[in-house]
Amino acid sequence: MAALRPVRWSLGGPAGRPSGGRRVVVGGAVTLGVVLGALTGCTSEPPGPQDAAEALAAGLAAGDLSEVDLVAGTTPAQAQDGLASAFEALAAVTPAVTLRDARVDAADDASATATLDFAWDLDGPGGAEPWTYATTAHLQRDDEDVWRTAWTPAILAPDLTADEALVVTREAAPRAEVLGADDEVIVEARPVHRIGIDKTRVTAADQDAAARGLAAALELDADAYAERVASAGDKAFVEAIVVRDTDDEYDVDRLSRLPGVLAVADELPLAPTRDFARPVLGTVGTATAEIIEKSGGAVAAGDLAGLSGLQRQYDAVLRGTPGLTVAARSDDGDRELMTIDPVAGQDLRTTLDVDLQSAAEDVLADVAPASALVAVRPSTGEVLAAASGPGGEGLSTATLGQYAPGSTFKVVSTLALLRSGLGPASTVSCPPSVVVDGRQFDNFPDYPADALGEVPLRTAFANSCNTAFIGQRAAAPQDALVDAAGSLGLMPAESLGFSSFLGTVPSDSDGTDHAATMIGQGRVLASPLGMATVAASVAAGRTVTPVLVVDPPADEDGDTATDGSAGSTETSPDEDGSDDASTGTDEPRPLVPLAADEAAQLRDLMRAVVTDGGASFLQDVPGADVLAKTGTAQFGPQEDLRNHVWMIAVQGDLAVAVFVDEGEYGSTTAGPLLTRFLEDPAVARG
Repeated sequence: MAALRPVRWSLGGPAGRPSGGRRVVVGGAVTLGVVLGALTGCTSEPPGPQDAAEALAAGLAAGDLSEVDLVAGTTPAQAQDGLASAFEALAAVTPAVTLRDARVDAADDASATATLDFAWDLDGPGGAEPWTYATTAHLQRDDEDVWRTAWTPAILAPDLTADEALVVTREAAPRAEVLGADDEVIVEARPVHRIGIDKTRVTAADQDAAARGLAAALELDADAYAERVASAGDKAFVEAIVVRDTDDEYDVDRLSRLPGVLAVADELPLAPTRDFARPVLGTVGTATAEIIEKSGGAVAAGDLAGLSGLQRQYDAVLRGTPGLTVAARSDDGDRELMTIDPVAGQDLRTTLDVDLQSAAEDVLADVAPASALVAVRPSTGEVLAAASGPGGEGLSTATLGQYAPGSTFKVVSTLALLRSGLGPASTVSCPPSVVVDGRQFDNFPDYPADALGEVPLRTAFANSCNTAFIGQRAAAPQDALVDAAGSLGLMPAESLGFSSFLGTVPSDSDGTDHAATMIGQGRVLASPLGMATVAASVAAGRTVTPVLVVDPPADEDGDTATDGSAGSTETSPDEDGSDDASTGTDEPRPLVPLAADEAAQLRDLMRAVVTDGGASFLQDVPGADVLAKTGTAQFGPQEDLRNHVWMIAVQGDLAVAVFVDEGEYGSTTAGPLLTRFLEDPAVARG
């Protein structure tokens, strides 16, 4: 439509003339109503502030104000600098900023107020509630109907001024304790000294010598430690070792007098000794970059975190929630804006018995190969001890080791035979050797001659006759062995709430592989925990599921930390006629419950091992009668065969498995270790 020019009307002037002497003729007549109608129909409302306010909220959330229109006097670059300066301490976190509303002032339609809601997730997922607050922004509409924001730091945080910046102070929560049986404290804060080179205490030229001197005193790798010191910052403290205040092995005062060395007093969550259940419990230390990244903000640089074992798996539960304080800081001090108190972690309850765990570790202390001793209470399934010897080099041989169980698996094979109709008095043939599909199987070299021939199953079991069990393989098909293993607790898919492996029995074995399975070799694998569970199931008269963590809390993101399996999983072609190292049962079969009468017969047979067989040395152990089974499993190439050695035993309400990676026989290598454990006063007290 054509532009309208303003017209002044004078109805009291000469007829037909507007004032000012101009003549206007519209259709022969001019009326006031027509012109006013034209003016009203072509006038539009000015734009509201909504779009501009939403652009401001989006720019604040993105940390980019370049697209925000500002009132003259402040450039986008200046506003951006103010935002960066104010939020510098929060640079790693992005706020959620939403527009609550934008209202035009009632008295001035060129002014508006926008209310912005901020939410900062300062503590990552699973932490404290987000820090939330609202701020107000003022907007003005200019002559071109563009709404512009009047920039002020108070848009960013309540009452924030140009000389203030936000600061965040983080207070770590007290880390919770790890408890054992009867809630006895195992892991708690204990005084330590962090010992290392403080690079501010020694000249640059002397730092290498200082690092090597400390490494030599601590018997550490001097080259590796010197390299760490050299690569650290100019003012860094480079930790070499953490020493308990109760550890007499290190003279902290003497170490502190070495050039450049600083001993920093601190506290760390520690078990009673450096080695106490360490492969299972794990360790706590300064959070790694990987842990920090995976935590999504819940763990910050410098925080303590679980580095392995249960400490890592349940770190989110144990570490609690840190406290946070946000303040506006200026030269005049801090103005507090928000405070969240730290929330202590939740104690992790385990079933470990401190005295029995210590006794088990004492038994294994001088065993050179990888070794383990596991003790389970049959009536409850509680794992009382899960000790791994030093030969495992820090891996949990007790709970993660995967080894052929040898003749201890004959408890499983015997259960399958009992279910086929045999009994302890049933006659079986025990020749010196037996051939299956061209492969010869022998008894162990010192097998007693008077136990050969046609003998009761009790005699074959007590003396561990390989040929008798292999000769009965037709009565115990592979599926029957898988079922019997499950009945005794060897369930490969069982989730126990901690990093563990019980055992596997392949379902597809036949020929020599099936024959090898009958005597616990071939592709059968078990852990010491698994074989202790077998013994516990026999003692309890039902299928036992081991328990180590009591009422396990949900672990972080449902993730289960695994430190890797301990020990060899390989078998040789000379054991099973195959190079196949497959370990898994294809599909878990339905559990066949262990019947009470089956367990009673197995207990009778295991007692015969002590009274009439290869574990007679256990007859003199004080206390209740001991039931047992020996085990030896060959591994390695034919020209260099070696033996995994085992003993499992039951005494009263205690089931034990002892394993040594390389030894002579179960009775001669693992047997003395079992005897020492059962005779330990802590074990004898029950």
